[in-house]
Amino acid sequence: MRAYTLLVAAPVAALVASAPCPASAQERRIDVPAGTLAESAIALARQTGSSIVVNGSGLSSRRVARIRGTMSVQAAVQRLARAADARAVRISSSAWRLDPLPERAAPARRTPPPKRVEARPVPPPPPPPAVPPPEIVVTASKRELPLKDMPAQVAMLEGEELSLGGVGGTEKITQRVATVSSTYLGSGRNKLFIRGIADSSFTGPTQATVGQYLGDIRLSYNAPDPDLRLSDLDRVEVLEGPQGTLYGAGSLGGIIRLVPNNPDLGSTYGTGTLGGALTEHGDASGDIGLVANLPLKTDRAALRVTLDAVSEGGYIDKPYLDRADVNRTSILSGRAILRTRLASDWTMDLIGLGQTTHARDSQYVTRDQPGYDSAARVREGSEADYLHGQLVIDGRIGTVRLRSSTAITGQTLQERYDATTDVQRDRVFVQRNETRMIAHETRLWQPIGNRFGWVAGMSLVDNRTELSRSLQQALLRAATTGVLNTVAEGTVYAEGSYRLHDNLTATLGARYSLVRLGGSAEDVSAALAMERAAVTAKRDQSAFLPSASLLARLAPETSLYLRYQEGFRPGGLAIEGDFVRRFDRDDAKTFEVGVRHGRPGRDPFDLALNLSYTRWNDIQADFIDLAGLPSTANIGDGRVWTISASSGLYITPDLRVSGGASVNRSSIDEPPFNLILLLGRTSHVPNIAEFSGRLGLEYSRPIGPGLDLDARAWASYIGKSRLGIGPELGDFQGDYLDSGLTVRVGNDRIGGTLSLTNLADAKGNRFALGTPFAVVRAQETPLRPRTIRLGVDFAF
Repeated sequence: MRAYTLLVAAPVAALVASAPCPASAQERRIDVPAGTLAESAIALARQTGSSIVVNGSGLSSRRVARIRGTMSVQAAVQRLARAADARAVRISSSAWRLDPLPERAAPARRTPPPKRVEARPVPPPPPPPAVPPPEIVVTASKRELPLKDMPAQVAMLEGEELSLGGVGGTEKITQRVATVSSTYLGSGRNKLFIRGIADSSFTGPTQATVGQYLGDIRLSYNAPDPDLRLSDLDRVEVLEGPQGTLYGAGSLGGIIRLVPNNPDLGSTYGTGTLGGALTEHGDASGDIGLVANLPLKTDRAALRVTLDAVSEGGYIDKPYLDRADVNRTSILSGRAILRTRLASDWTMDLIGLGQTTHARDSQYVTRDQPGYDSAARVREGSEADYLHGQLVIDGRIGTVRLRSSTAITGQTLQERYDATTDVQRDRVFVQRNETRMIAHETRLWQPIGNRFGWVAGMSLVDNRTELSRSLQQALLRAATTGVLNTVAEGTVYAEGSYRLHDNLTATLGARYSLVRLGGSAEDVSAALAMERAAVTAKRDQSAFLPSASLLARLAPETSLYLRYQEGFRPGGLAIEGDFVRRFDRDDAKTFEVGVRHGRPGRDPFDLALNLSYTRWNDIQADFIDLAGLPSTANIGDGRVWTISASSGLYITPDLRVSGGASVNRSSIDEPPFNLILLLGRTSHVPNIAEFSGRLGLEYSRPIGPGLDLDARAWASYIGKSRLGIGPELGDFQGDYLDSGLTVRVGNDRIGGTLSLTNLADAKGNRFALGTPFAVVRAQETPLRPRTIRLGVDFAF
């Protein structure tokens, strides 16, 4: 029986209670140093992502005191205006103008009558200069490049936007950026792709094509997306295309960089969220999140802690097991940052992050079964654990900045697949992937000024991944061949930009990496291991990755750029039957041209358009071998053409419409002769739709004295794509529409949200695979059915 139970009463009560309370904006920490009004307005706008214009040169130079505390953006702007004896005028949902107060009339005094002078016309005074809104700075550039100087396609998602409507993971990025896509095996098991650079459906020994970073350090090397909760983030930055010069191996498609909120050294406060949801055709869900900022020594040290817990109700039934809603997923996540101010310009951060994900069963259905039924006769599911620790030292030496980061990461994923081939014998295939990584990066940089900016750095990575497999039947367990891969990588890199003209900037960069590969076969006989010793012996590879770009400023907010960039992935060892064998490195070379106008969310109109061509050599990909097991090989060379676009327009000061689209065309050369029987003649890159698009609406306005309404709606279409490489993985997937709506009403201390996802209750097919051992049994991974969530967010 479905659990159509009542939601948690607290979110409902809080939603009702919050309705009459003022809610001009969500509360946040503000810390604007003393200075002139112009300087303080720029600092406040940069901290809040708003636009503040100072109307009057005399007003701009007035001194104002420091503004610090927990408050809404509107309250902060009003305090700033009062400090400067000015008046704040709201001109849109995120923009204000500061006008001087009318001057008081001076008291009359007796004066002699003026001499009669011939009146002459006086020219009107020039209009007062306005303080420009703050630049959008791309920290993923590693040298604080303003967005207008960034010769690349960039998507930036604000942390507040990602947290609206409850705790979420990577799906909140794929819903908002048309060029980012994913497989859908389940949380903690998926592979991410950007801009059509996709290799395969499984997570094996190959390195990811997308680099995922927390600050300067990658989250993983050749493990799946950990699907971290996107809570208490300042922003998420997505750089499209190869990023080999700055980020090295594993960034063929691009990078995703998470930027967390740092501890506030001056104030104690906290925030929280609580929500409950009901899913049509499924079970109930719940989520809770807490953030606490705790100064340990005022202006010297502080601790910031984030905790999230999510239980997502299942909606897949397994009639052969007489079980309903089997795929409940539970996620527990936490992050702590301890910041210490070592000196005026130096800080040290200790970061700890952990997440555990438990999926009780799989989330795919059998295509010929009714509703959301799976024909599997065994329990599947997965367990994923992720631990990450960082030490970051950040400072300044004159005009040069320094940042040094060191991290250790552990990631474990255990998956269960239905491997039944005989209806009388139920069998389970268990795969366990254990990864340990130590990484370090130190870089120096100087932001680009009037003429020149640069970055130079070095990095070290030591990664160890062990993949073990077994077949289980009743009480019997038989280990199958596993593999251990080790990678040690040392790198130096540099990039510099020079303004050839006020409106023309050239950038050159290069990276040199030396990689040592090693490994061994696991769970094989000593004789077989000795026979394959030459295959598993350590070997060295090197890579030189140049980059070049040219950016022309056509107008103050319009840029045209040309860019060339390279990326690579080192080789490794793959399992094939009872043996292990090598696969070689692959590399990508990308040429692109793009145009960008305006700043998303800040200017009345913004547009970004990009055309790229990628030559991808010796593509590493996973396929199904003759034993029915996933294996890895170099499948040939490929070419990928991509057109991506994003745009936004304020129809009114309160209503903004945004959209994005991606068009991909790809081809793969005929694979090597020894793989033709297995792979056939593959012609397209897998898992990438030829077309995907997104449309969004944002509406925000006061609806009463000090009361605001914030509403977001979106719809995205994912076109058809091919599951994988080879005839066994030739099923099509995609061709579905997803949608969602979130509405918030509240005040600075408490707010209520109503969210709906999959408004049309579409079933769709996000991913055409649940187990590689039943590819003859048509499989689909449906969308989560229509879900309604009520939630509350609060500050204390």
